[in-house]
Amino acid sequence: MNLEIPESVKVWSQFIHPVLMWALLVISVYALYLGLKIQQTRNAEGDAKKELIKGRYNVKHYQVGSVLLGLMVVGAIAALAVTYINNGKLFVGPHLLAGLGMTGLIAVSASLSPFMQKGNNWARFTHIALNIVLLGLFGWQAITGMQIVERIISKM
Repeated sequence: MNLEIPESVKVWSQFIHPVLMWALLVISVYALYLGLKIQQTRNAEGDAKKELIKGRYNVKHYQVGSVLLGLMVVGAIAALAVTYINNGKLFVGPHLLAGLGMTGLIAVSASLSPFMQKGNNWARFTHIALNIVLLGLFGWQAITGMQIVERIISKM
């Protein structure tokens, strides 16, 4: 049995990944903000600390990070599927390889959460370093992704 996907679905499905990834880039910057607030809370003292604790930045950061992890992995897999469905192949290049690397980085970063909850500074520093690299790659991916979108639009 051969499943035939309507052409309109094939065309418009190509834009789900870029839109999702731009949203995730914005959410990643928000996660960075929350992480900085956690650090500020950790270093604060007295009433300032009490006030920062009320912000529950640690809980928000964990929740936002969980959403990022799930949506980034699903978004990467969906992009691979849509590319293959539309072209019969994947285009192995810097955008694909960096995206796969980012998927691995976010998974490793999230896997450090139990160690950070136990107060392990090596896990916290590794988490921060991985996420700085991830955010840098994300910015670069946004640029190269828009170049890919421009090529898709020019073929329409």
